[in-house]
Amino acid sequence: MKFAVIVFPGSNCDVDMYHAVKDELGEQVDLVWHDADNLDQYDGILIPGGFSYGDYLRSGAIAHMSVVMNAIKKAAEAGKPVLGVCNGFQILLESGLLPGAMLRNKNLKFICRTVELSVENNKTMFTSSYEKGDKIRVPIAHGEGNYYCDDETLAKLKENNQIVFTYASDVNGSLSDIAGITNEKGNVLGMMPHPERAVDDLLGSADGLKLFQSIVKHWRDSHVVNA
Repeated sequence: MKFAVIVFPGSNCDVDMYHAVKDELGEQVDLVWHDADNLDQYDGILIPGGFSYGDYLRSGAIAHMSVVMNAIKKAAEAGKPVLGVCNGFQILLESGLLPGAMLRNKNLKFICRTVELSVENNKTMFTSSYEKGDKIRVPIAHGEGNYYCDDETLAKLKENNQIVFTYASDVNGSLSDIAGITNEKGNVLGMMPHPERAVDDLLGSADGLKLFQSIVKHWRDSHVVNA
């Protein structure tokens, strides 16, 4: 499986994502600059965290107008896995690939620590290696991670089982403690916590590795034929 890690001016978790895929997962991966207009050669798209374009206007507001976003939308429409982490999640929200918006953390401070998440849905291409209800430890590092949507959108998220991860406690004020959601099709995941920073026990947790393993497992089940 071959991944693209999208790099914007101001991305700072791109190398972490690259390391997680290449060294921990053992799959092919390229760093792809934001002016790329074709991602057809890639099987999965990863949008890393950071401060794209300095978070000017709003987090992700400028990045979502980059040339590469048309190629990302094409990949999403084709059913390829698209993962946006932290600023990547914000970019997916701004682009309309996921519903809702991000507000400032309720304490108006940047939060950087490891938190406990609950796996709410393990029936996705991103979470099949987990069990529903698993408690996992994953780092967060954000100032605008307070997820919000209107009542109608929240009802749809719950009805369609699109809420994939929740915080075990109120971390930043997110509605319903939402930490990660998918689109209705289930192939686009946005999450504020950083699974790429939890892929080895040396980092304090390896709980995030199963997310990447789930993506590869789904791809192999869909594309590899065993004689």
